[in-house]
Amino acid sequence: MKQQELIDLVKDMSLTEKVNQLLQVTSGFYIDEAILTGPIRENGITEESIAEAGTVIGLLGAEKYKEIQDSYMEKHPHKIPLMFMFDVINGFRTIFPIPLGQGATFEPELSKRLAQVAAKESAVSGIHVTFAPMVDLVRDARWGRVMESTGEDGKLNSDFAKAMVEGFQGDDVGQEYNIAACVKHFAAYGAPTAGREYNTVELSENTLRGYYLPAYKVAIDAGVEMVMTSFNTLNGVPATGNEWLMRDVLRDEMGFDGVLISDWTAIEEIIYHGYAKDRKQAAELAIKAGVDIDMMTGIYSKELAALIESGKVDERLLDESVLRILMLKNKLGLFENPYKDADPIKEKEVILCEEHRKTALEAAEKSFVLLENDGILPLKKGEKVAFIGPFVPEKEIYGAWSMLAKDEDTVSIADAFAKFEGVYDMTFTQGSPVLGAEDYKLIPKHHVKEVSKADEERMLAEAVEAAKGADKVILAIGEHRVMSGEAASRTDLLLPEVQQRLLRAVHEVNPNIAVVLFTGRPLDLREISEKSKAILNVWMPGTEGGNAIANTLTGNFNPSGKLPMSFPYNVGQVPVHYNEYFTGRPFDPKSGEVMYRSNYRDIPNTPLYPFGYGLSYTTFAYSDLTINKNQMTADEQITASITLKNTGDCTGTETVQLYIRDCFGSVVRPRKELKDYQKVTLQPGEEQVISFTINEEMLQFCRVDMSFGSEPGEFHVYIGADSSTEEYVAFELI
Repeated sequence: MKQQELIDLVKDMSLTEKVNQLLQVTSGFYIDEAILTGPIRENGITEESIAEAGTVIGLLGAEKYKEIQDSYMEKHPHKIPLMFMFDVINGFRTIFPIPLGQGATFEPELSKRLAQVAAKESAVSGIHVTFAPMVDLVRDARWGRVMESTGEDGKLNSDFAKAMVEGFQGDDVGQEYNIAACVKHFAAYGAPTAGREYNTVELSENTLRGYYLPAYKVAIDAGVEMVMTSFNTLNGVPATGNEWLMRDVLRDEMGFDGVLISDWTAIEEIIYHGYAKDRKQAAELAIKAGVDIDMMTGIYSKELAALIESGKVDERLLDESVLRILMLKNKLGLFENPYKDADPIKEKEVILCEEHRKTALEAAEKSFVLLENDGILPLKKGEKVAFIGPFVPEKEIYGAWSMLAKDEDTVSIADAFAKFEGVYDMTFTQGSPVLGAEDYKLIPKHHVKEVSKADEERMLAEAVEAAKGADKVILAIGEHRVMSGEAASRTDLLLPEVQQRLLRAVHEVNPNIAVVLFTGRPLDLREISEKSKAILNVWMPGTEGGNAIANTLTGNFNPSGKLPMSFPYNVGQVPVHYNEYFTGRPFDPKSGEVMYRSNYRDIPNTPLYPFGYGLSYTTFAYSDLTINKNQMTADEQITASITLKNTGDCTGTETVQLYIRDCFGSVVRPRKELKDYQKVTLQPGEEQVISFTINEEMLQFCRVDMSFGSEPGEFHVYIGADSSTEEYVAFELI
């Protein structure tokens, strides 16, 4: 349809019809004529509003989707099609590493390909919109949803935000196998006080603009079709009712002209925050803030018409929201083809096809981060290897948002190593459950697989016996998959106690331990580091996780991942991040001076493993850091170079990282900031000069007046293997 036709359609719709176009309900309401209970009716969700609801959240499958679409359009006054949305976070049925793991690849183009695969599987199943990517900057590992982000750095987050939006949407969201992306959560959802889910956010405007907003802006510039509001308050105002944030910042400053959707029941939660006195006022605040879709409260359906008729809300605000929703449906091509790509036959052909599994394998391998290795990895042929731990047979190695993952589709470590029979002398034992009796409180009860104390002791004894006779132990331990994710905030970043006992018991009889660590967040790994000779962090790797782990442990793949988020020394450090500010009394560990300095008395200031860190089976040497000139003007560039040499005995890939420090400014500047990175593969003994171009845009920041720009002065350039690199060269911006 042409734009004028959409405008005319809005004019022809009744007030009630327009209001209901703003309602989003779950797919359950369209299956078997679900009974509407009294509370749901009172909230404004009725048979009438469902019959005219504009969008649906949930999956039905292509065949059922077509039935629902046909039935809905037949009854709708203007034959406007439904738009279906779903949380496709790190894969549809072919599951990829969690987004935090994808960040560890430092390869946004790979995540773009993953999004394309997820979009294709989603599209043939009847999905039009995914609630991804989440681009919230995260610095606090206590917050469960760190697993859904790509980490603590604004540059990395922005690069992945752009790539994922482009992957889902393609050049034209209406083309075959493309779906609309929804960037979330606007804004600053990743900075809840004390890392507690749904908590308030306290940020200065400079920090908000300088570090938290840029990734959203990059996603908007990439053409993202939707934005989701966040649950949190900002400056004391709930985001979903924050007119300054949604209209002034998001729409006017950032130029977003797409659809703005609330998070689940977020409009009603304005009341619980204490910002609105009732549902009527909540509806008024949200529509005035520009929220176009009400996800699952019915507040708009029940209250908005009366607000308009009383003059409290201008009907033009409603018309704008309806038009934006219809425009997205039009971009998707739903008016011409209400089914878009939904196809039961293609569902069977596309989902979990061999090509998609190969992509999942590649992504998992590249996401793994080797944190420690005292020569114990890779495994050598003929060695007697004991595979011990709850994650040896475990198939639930996909993230909390892997909504459609199935165990039968997933390759475990035990599955993968079956093909190495005869290459290694292998034994397999579980050793412990993922959670012991004292750990059950860490996850919702329906995920708990209870094990008796007697069975725990039996498994532990079996593990000890297996470890005694082995040359090496591969100890597969970690978090249960739902220990990270939404509503999974924790104040303790240690492994479940039952697995800690397993680690200690195995170490007592065999110190040759290589830990394979499954996690959705940074953990406190001090004891694991002390009691193991290698740590391979595999995150939640997804469908092909077991095969990727086997390829890596056997040396068929050389790990190359780098941490997208600092791993703290202990929980007392968090939030911890590499690009912190200096203080007036900075601590220098080399000086030995501890009194009246900004430092902890009991632990280091620095994390156990810093941002950008990751080892390889080979080694790399950095030398000869140079720049081609020591002064530049705003319209000039500087070339910074370093020589990288593979000093080991196998081929390896290194992520070379460029950091810059602005030595002083109108506001204090971080110790250093990531500005660029390159992945380089070198043969043993090979060396290469790696060069980066530094321009004025890379020196810009949020200044004291909240504008972005650079300021003349001295800058330091660092190039190295991670954010802890200290050698630098200086230049001046004049």
